[in-house]
Amino acid sequence: MDDERYAALAETRARAPEAIAAAWAARVRRPQLLGERGRILIVAADHPARGALAAGPRPLAMADRRELLDRLLVALGRPGVDGVLGTADIIEDLLLLGALDGKVVLGSMNRGGLAGSAFEIDDRYTGYDAEGIARAGLDGGKLLLRIDPADPATAGALEAAARAVDELAARGLPAMVEPFMSERVDGRVRNRLDTESAIRSVAIASGLGRTSARTWLKLPAVDDMERVLAATTLPVLLLGGEVGPDPEALLRRWREALKSPAVRGLVVGRSLLYPPDDDVAAAVDAAAAVL
Repeated sequence: MDDERYAALAETRARAPEAIAAAWAARVRRPQLLGERGRILIVAADHPARGALAAGPRPLAMADRRELLDRLLVALGRPGVDGVLGTADIIEDLLLLGALDGKVVLGSMNRGGLAGSAFEIDDRYTGYDAEGIARAGLDGGKLLLRIDPADPATAGALEAAARAVDELAARGLPAMVEPFMSERVDGRVRNRLDTESAIRSVAIASGLGRTSARTWLKLPAVDDMERVLAATTLPVLLLGGEVGPDPEALLRRWREALKSPAVRGLVVGRSLLYPPDDDVAAAVDAAAAVL
């Protein structure tokens, strides 16, 4: 994205905010969530709204919005990439840049559990809501659900998640639930990535709401993934998680998990946008090849 294009984006934001609604109305939508191959690859970029800006060794990697948009434009332009997940600010930037035609667009809903905060488990719905997702013509919503049995705020988070599932389903829209069993370690929330914790989180998330007809799960590829996937009949997308030093190990986990008919694709953010070698196109192409 050259200087002129970036300046034009800022100018539109300042002088013509109504252009966003017009762009939504004109967007060419994809007819269905899953394409003919029955698989889907979504690039995730909703981390900044929760104050989670780190990627690998770079504590503020996602703080530079122009660089983030550049990386997203590269990713969305690669073959096999079906769409994007983000908050309204990032999604609308991509919309104004003309990058969303024919793409699946998922709105991130609960971003109020700021990373490192004392109220992190109390993950308020400060991003998209079901009404806004439907009005803009997005293709679904995503909600993060951290379940800490020792934190009383978990009860409210569960209730809010169930309500979001219901509100999306009432509009015929999928709810992508990303559940974790969590705990506080030295005052910070840590997600438990062992097999038994993943199974428990899947069981809880699968039962949210008055219908599960539109519920999808977004899960980490943990050890013994076959047991985790046996805990539900809901469609599953695998996440990428933190940027690790060994991308090949993550690819191997994805390949193994994708043998299950329940697994329909990937939703990956920092692992693709900020890979260790900084080659976004290569990282995206490797993930697409797995599918």
